[in-house]
Amino acid sequence: MSQTPGETTERTATASHTPPDAERLRRWRMVLGADSADSTGRTLTGQDAAMDGALDALYGGGAGKKPNGRGTGGRSAGLGASAPSVARWLGDIRTYFPSSVVQVMQRDAIDRLGLSALLLEPEMLEAVEPDVHLVGTLLSLNKAMPETTKETARAVVRKVVEDLERRLESRTRATLTGALDRSARISRPRHRDIDWDRTIRANLKNYLTLPAPDPATTAGDTGATGAAPTGTVVPERLIGYGRSSRSAKKDIVLCIDQSGSMAASVVHASVFGAVLASMRTLSTRLVVFDTAVVDLTDQLDDPVDVLFGTQLGGGTDINRALAYCQSRITRPADTVVVLISDLYEGGIRDEMLKRVAAMKASGVQFVTLLALSDEGAPAYDHEHAAALGALGAPAFACTPDLFPDVMAAAIEKRPLPIPDKEYQP
Repeated sequence: MSQTPGETTERTATASHTPPDAERLRRWRMVLGADSADSTGRTLTGQDAAMDGALDALYGGGAGKKPNGRGTGGRSAGLGASAPSVARWLGDIRTYFPSSVVQVMQRDAIDRLGLSALLLEPEMLEAVEPDVHLVGTLLSLNKAMPETTKETARAVVRKVVEDLERRLESRTRATLTGALDRSARISRPRHRDIDWDRTIRANLKNYLTLPAPDPATTAGDTGATGAAPTGTVVPERLIGYGRSSRSAKKDIVLCIDQSGSMAASVVHASVFGAVLASMRTLSTRLVVFDTAVVDLTDQLDDPVDVLFGTQLGGGTDINRALAYCQSRITRPADTVVVLISDLYEGGIRDEMLKRVAAMKASGVQFVTLLALSDEGAPAYDHEHAAALGALGAPAFACTPDLFPDVMAAAIEKRPLPIPDKEYQP
């Protein structure tokens, strides 16, 4: 069981004065829950009792209880239906457990007890520990959210977005700036634009050893009887920096499936979209879709606005979304299209594949991400993923930390750094 540092110290101090058998029973009692009280013969007191109560409300009798007070079993424990009581429970678990455990318990409470409706209450939102999964739940409730709750919900979402931006922005900028510089190298530079370091390395095979100077001549000039032979690199191929320009070097199109299962991916992609849009050397377009297609590019300056412009849930028409993206491509050789989807296509499958093939044939770099999140191997349509792989657009899951490297490889037209072959089709 996870504990905060203060709790660990307290537990150590308590354990040092507790007989080994009694401490073992106490631990088993905490693990097994209230139903084990008779068998262990251990009664919890103080903070142990409070922690046990918070856990039992969720994982004990509360597991089969609905917010309206009617349980699926005979147990009567649970969080109840009122937002104040849930808010108090949220405060308790934040007191007794570290943030990572609190986030897991919150997700379990929403899933096991059907508490999504209570997230529409401002007092509950003020008590929650914000994380990506909570943001996904809030976005799915966006249309049902009363006006009194929306500002609180936006504050929760903004806190998560700002945290993600702090974590992801600097590395994304550094990685992609380097990739853009390398992709802009030219082979016939002016003298002032020559990248001498890369030019020398590219021409080392052309190193020539020069004849040694005449000993008689050098002896008179230097006092030595001779000099070591010297050499030079013959620069047959010059490599230069691309000239600076106000125009974008690459066009990026993020095409994001906003079906309910893609919630975490939508959050991360929106943050990345805002970061990419802030780079002057990139022209970034953000498109979200279910059975309809919405272009949110004009909202990229604020990822919170982007997220509240999405509507999680509904069907999926990838072909329709790709048709829209294809119609906006003006520089195929300088365009990267990133499709983020679980590939469960509700549209025309063959047309979808034809569009991907056509984009790739025109020079577009096409990337398919089954998920953009920290979670494990996602559920996805294996048949469609295999078909895309056969077209040279391998589909794979990607963590946020890997995304800058994937984008850098696509910009430079290098093989993509696929993270885990085991889960690839």
